Amino acid sequence: MSTLPPLPALKETDAPLPAAPRPRGRAAARLLPPARLTGPIPWVIAILIALVVVAAAGGLALRNLAGQARTDLSSAISVQVIEPNPDLRGARGKAAVRVLTRIEGVQSVRLVPEAELAALLEPWLGAGVTSADVPMPALIDVELAGDASAADIARIETALSAQVPGARVDAQGDWLRPVYDALSALQYLALGLIGLVALATAAAVWLAARNAFAGARDTVEIMHLLGASERQMSAVFLRDVLREAVFGAAAGTALGVGAVWLLGQQFAALDSGMISAGGFVLADWLVIAAIPLAGVLLAMVTARITIALALRDML
Repeated sequence: MSTLPPLPALKETDAPLPAAPRPRGRAAARLLPPARLTGPIPWVIAILIALVVVAAAGGLALRNLAGQARTDLSSAISVQVIEPNPDLRGARGKAAVRVLTRIEGVQSVRLVPEAELAALLEPWLGAGVTSADVPMPALIDVELAGDASAADIARIETALSAQVPGARVDAQGDWLRPVYDALSALQYLALGLIGLVALATAAAVWLAARNAFAGARDTVEIMHLLGASERQMSAVFLRDVLREAVFGAAAGTALGVGAVWLLGQQFAALDSGMISAGGFVLADWLVIAAIPLAGVLLAMVTARITIALALRDML
């Protein structure tokens, strides 16, 4: 009966076979297949974050624009001297200027030239219109040392009524009150849009976490039987959620900031002083920078709550 030949003895000079490398770090603890950012959730988060950035930038720009307009016009009033007779209108306009310069609290007084007033009325009256064709009031711009209050306007009206009949005093800020109301409504609309997008983001993360949990239910059950805690089982899912949320937030912020920059270039081409007042300051950029951080935090909180509820139902 034949026997197998004996194995050769290892010599001391023979090197042992290299041991297989052991996984280290998080690779050893990964129990789910690695995500490759091919699913829809990172891109959905990116689109939603971009919308929030655009909406927040629009709301901040409108707030800055309205605030600057209120600041510029808070101390400005206008005086109109209404008189059909051109000669008498000019004399009363000069008299109003003399009265205004003697009133306490008045910082500057300027009688608007008739040519400038005609240019202001040109879109409605047409070119080449003079006071001989259409009786235009004498217009005086007044700048006060402080904000124009109702008491200041009443005091100026009283001083003018004694020497300049037909003089009318108005706060320039009152003319733009409908514009302020419209800007405030747009700001509230931007806040409402941000709230809706936040809800949509939470709903998307909730659905993704539920689907991921359902696909890995067997793995979760094995981990539970091996004695894993809820915290350990949740960490398996939250790691992927964090990675996808960070990717989506970064991509969405880049898209949103790019869109805001393009819109800013278009509005800057208008070369309007009022539009330029809607520029951003450092605090505004910090608010925009906080949007992706808030998005990632919202995704993590939503995923944690979703997984916790799913584990409670399963266990």
